[in-house]
Amino acid sequence: MAFAENLLSHPDQFVRRHIGPNFVESAEMLTLLGFKNVDELVDAAVPKNIRLDKNLNLPPAKSEFDALAELKKIANENKVFRSFIGQGYYDTITPPVIQRNVLENPGWFTQYTPYQAEISQGRLEALLNFQTMVAELTALDIANASVLDEATAAAEAMTMSHRLKDGRNTFFVSENCHPQTIEVVRSRAQALEIEIVVGNHETFEFSDKVFGALVQYPDTFGAIHDYSGLAEKVHAAGALLTVATDLLALTLIKPPGEFGADIAIGSAQRFGVPLGYGGPHAAFFATRDEFKRQMPGRIVGVSKDSRGKPALRLALGTREQHIRREKATSNICTAQALLANMASLYACYHGAEGLKKIAQHVNNLTNLLASALQRDFKINETFFDTLTVEVEDTNAIHKLAEKSQINLRQIDSKHIGISLNESSSLKDVNDLIEIVCNGKKLTPVHDILCVPSIPKNLKRTNEFLQHPVFNRYHSETEMLRYIKRLESRDLSLTASMIPLGSCTMKLNAAAEMFPVSWPEFAKIHPFAPLSQARGYQILFQNLENWLAEITGFAGISLQPNAGSQGEYAGLLVIRAYHESRGEAHRNVCLIPTSAHGTNPASAAMAGMKIVAVACDSNGNIDVADLRAKAETHKANLSALMITYPSTHGVFEETIREICEIIHANGGQVYMDGANMNAQVGLTSPGFIGADVCHLNLHKTFCIPHGGGGPGVGPIGVAEHLVPFLPSHPVFTSRLGARVCDPQQSESLRLTESRSDKQHIGAVSAAPWGSASILPISWMYIAMMGADGLTKATKFAILNANYISKRLKNYFPTLYKNHGLVAHECILDLRAFHKTTAEDVAKRLMDYGFHAPTLSWPVAGTLMVEPTESESKYELDRFCDAMISIHAEMTAIENGAVDAKNNPLKNAPHTADQIAVENWNRPYTREQAAFPAKDLHEYKFWPHVARVDNVFGDRNPVCSCAGMENYAD
Repeated sequence: MAFAENLLSHPDQFVRRHIGPNFVESAEMLTLLGFKNVDELVDAAVPKNIRLDKNLNLPPAKSEFDALAELKKIANENKVFRSFIGQGYYDTITPPVIQRNVLENPGWFTQYTPYQAEISQGRLEALLNFQTMVAELTALDIANASVLDEATAAAEAMTMSHRLKDGRNTFFVSENCHPQTIEVVRSRAQALEIEIVVGNHETFEFSDKVFGALVQYPDTFGAIHDYSGLAEKVHAAGALLTVATDLLALTLIKPPGEFGADIAIGSAQRFGVPLGYGGPHAAFFATRDEFKRQMPGRIVGVSKDSRGKPALRLALGTREQHIRREKATSNICTAQALLANMASLYACYHGAEGLKKIAQHVNNLTNLLASALQRDFKINETFFDTLTVEVEDTNAIHKLAEKSQINLRQIDSKHIGISLNESSSLKDVNDLIEIVCNGKKLTPVHDILCVPSIPKNLKRTNEFLQHPVFNRYHSETEMLRYIKRLESRDLSLTASMIPLGSCTMKLNAAAEMFPVSWPEFAKIHPFAPLSQARGYQILFQNLENWLAEITGFAGISLQPNAGSQGEYAGLLVIRAYHESRGEAHRNVCLIPTSAHGTNPASAAMAGMKIVAVACDSNGNIDVADLRAKAETHKANLSALMITYPSTHGVFEETIREICEIIHANGGQVYMDGANMNAQVGLTSPGFIGADVCHLNLHKTFCIPHGGGGPGVGPIGVAEHLVPFLPSHPVFTSRLGARVCDPQQSESLRLTESRSDKQHIGAVSAAPWGSASILPISWMYIAMMGADGLTKATKFAILNANYISKRLKNYFPTLYKNHGLVAHECILDLRAFHKTTAEDVAKRLMDYGFHAPTLSWPVAGTLMVEPTESESKYELDRFCDAMISIHAEMTAIENGAVDAKNNPLKNAPHTADQIAVENWNRPYTREQAAFPAKDLHEYKFWPHVARVDNVFGDRNPVCSCAGMENYAD
């Protein structure tokens, strides 16, 4: 029967599309390495004591066509109702020119975080526009390039305020903030032992113990408060004021910076980013100039290149985790770049006047609704788009709404919330009136006179978004050309491999990406009744089961919306576990010196004391040092954070012993899943002995990097830690009440069984984090199947070892185990003294490549990870480029060419440099720009010459208005 099924199945299987080397190429690669087949290579590279003795138990691989068909059936289980729930999430209209050319365009979604600024100018400009947009709408001095979600931004504002007001430990939160925001702030505060006081902002008495306050503007129930008096009280007490606000509302109401806010946060979701059942969405964070070096997340700044021309880059890098580690301002590694780009382009497309017209349209419709209801119902007197209506029977109203396929917010037994949005219409208003009035027919709403809803003293009076970038691209022709112009300035996977070690940039297949745009996934509110999200629940259950099988764990939480948040959530789970056993004093976290920078930053956020563990000369954890420190801190040992395979790119043979040492001393093992793509099908964190592991779905499981986000970082845990997985205030309050199918998904049953005293609370604003991109990983696993996933792991190991071997005589691999590496290799460039690893990184741009990971985890090296998706042709192209660069370096080292005026020191070379009339360099234009023959067929040109990073940090300019002035 199996033979017949194989014979009759479609011959074009996805696995051969995903894995780069074909049969002939892989045979040639294995011959160079000295192995007969890939299994023999894997047997030599992966320690036998951690190898699984069985295949993964996953459904058989499906073709792209069949997988899409099955996922479409699942999607159809979702019910797309008109949503008026609000609470920080609103339906929006994504301009098709942005949807097609950004969200659905691999030239945008396969870019890497813009660490190599010279080939990232396009998305850096879009992010600079985002920062400018946020800064001007909030009337604050500086904004970052996005944060994970609004609730996380609020938590980051709290911790930033805490740092700035050292010695104080109380944070006030208005009871009128969104519930999910309050919960995430509480989760963050608990680990840091910060006291949270939730109450009435009008009656709260500020003391010298309070370091900050958080309010919502407009608040979660729709009211628009005048916070100027509160700002005076907060500042008089020596504290800082954070205002959670709405960008669309700020086009009509007074911005926070004008009434005394120190920090403004919120979500840019309603600027053209689909609901997506909660994400991914770009949050924003703005503050005063004096606080910019304490601000979390990424900041794009203006610097200059080697010619003195304006050039963009990531600014203020001293805040980063890889430098400051546990003293970093945040553990956030990436942001929400793709979504921030969409929001900024939305603002460019509409401009200030267009945004105001959209906001006025929303406010006018809300006015009409309010004027119809206020005769018979008690509602809030001030509002922008949200009404809270006091009624006699909320259940009856919700039943009527459900019949009309409308969702309202269920606040409590006497109050409902109604939030209008950009897509709302006059018909919606009439339908809502009929529902709230329990089916009574009233005078058509357009005959009713509106009443003012925004207090006169809170109306916006100043201009915003006057820069040309927000006023030039209002036609689709101009917007299309602007998007394509920005895209052309960025290197993505559409141009070449991106061989970054530790940050896998593998194929993001078109079939995986299609479902993200399906309305059945894209147009659902995260707090919609669970009965309407049955398709999502099936998807979650499938993914949880598959990921549990792959990781060897008993429970999975999909809530963390980035790898950094997965780390944080995993450590909170460990912390809660110790507390449940009466061992809250266990707070020591052992972290190897080679660890990702987010590891110590996350441990610090979880309230842990970091103790460094040494690595030996081969890059492995020094087991003797680990044992000594585990025993020294035995009474207080909480956890070990370890990456496997190691950050140095090898399978450590002592990994089981390491886990046993930690367990013997009362600790838990947290495994960083950054390198999970070298484990799938061969071993697993649970099998090795870890207790918790986060997974980077945006790496191992094909969610694209998006130029610096989105990401998803779910965690898997052993059985004893399942009761402590994240929960959510909105979700738990509705659990079971709205599930029409008695066959609840695993995710529902799991959360229902948790004790309120055990779970760690919420770590993201939405119950399932960035839900709308989970179909990407579902498609990848469904199309690969168990055999395909295992094969992908094997070929990741093959490709890395092939590069290591080919470059052995030029740039030797720094760390190996039995002469082999895992899925990545660290190339040692330290033998050269007149050129640097950075010179090589910049010169690779002239060859059409993004640089590997530069000088990390070892200075003077390049960490290369080719992934399984790159063909031998592309691997050879990269190796040939590196060998050619080696010759150029050798010529400099030997004195054959000028040590300062040469192709490496001057790299990268831009098109206008090559076209200059008087070429006065001691090498040819051909050598500068076309050092490889294949570049004559296709050439990617860096948009700017080498960027001056030091100048940018000394003269931080972080808005496009500043860039224009600098250019003058």
